[in-house]
This record gives sequence, C-alpha cells and structure tokens, in this order.
Amino acid sequence: MLRLSRDVYDGMLAHAVAGLPNEACGLFAAASPSSEVVTFYPMANAAASESLYEFDGAEHLDVEKQAEEGGLTVVGVMHSHTRSTAYPSPTDVTQAAGFDPLGVWHYVIVSLKHPEPALRSYRIIGGFIDEEEVRVRA
Repeated sequence: MLRLSRDVYDGMLAHAVAGLPNEACGLFAAASPSSEVVTFYPMANAAASESLYEFDGAEHLDVEKQAEEGGLTVVGVMHSHTRSTAYPSPTDVTQAAGFDPLGVWHYVIVSLKHPEPALRSYRIIGGFIDEEEVRVRA
C-alpha cells in the first residue's frame, strides 16, 4: 500500500497537468520506506516528450540530496501518461529494472486520458507489475 499526504497527492496531479503536452515526472519521499509519503519533488522532463520521461542526472542527484538532508528516503517515482491509462508501459517496466532492480520503489502513474486525472501506483519487480492500493490522508 502507498500512503500519500493530501498535499503530495494534489501536487502530483497539478504537476501532471502543468506538464502538458509532455509527460511530467518527479520523485517522492517518506521518513521510512513503509511510512506515509510527505514530500513530492516535481522535476523537469529532460526528454521533453509526450510519450516518455527522463530525469536530468544533476537534478536527480540534487533531489536525492535534498531528501537525505531532510531525513527522508526517496521511495518512488511519479510520471504522467498524457493519452493512455495509468498502467505501466513496456518502457516503464524497462526503466524500472534500471532504476530499481530490487523492486523497492513505488511507481505512480497519473493518467490524463480523461478530463479527471487518475492516479494509480504499482510495484514493478523483475518485469512483473503489481498494482497497489493508494490511500490519501484527508
């Protein structure tokens, strides 16, 4: 299960919409891997693409450093799908294997296919996709 603060949830949706027409992306962090996500780090999509996202290496390192200095651990990645459902694409699965070969990260996808954004989360381990429940603190 992925637990998000309301601010994080709202921030992810807003960043996804603001990124249009391109995919948006970012990282998120919690005090521990099993605790509620309390910080979302919106990032630039270095690919500037409607169909894929890519982190700038320097920005990625800066976010990791900010989280660490704040006593937090990066526990996942968020990106948007501009025209498809919130389900990992083959490219997403390949990227997950490179970012997170042990499958400890959460992969949040925000779909902008319909007028109302849809947020879903997955664990991706060894090419297998497992959807997890998302709970948002009111």
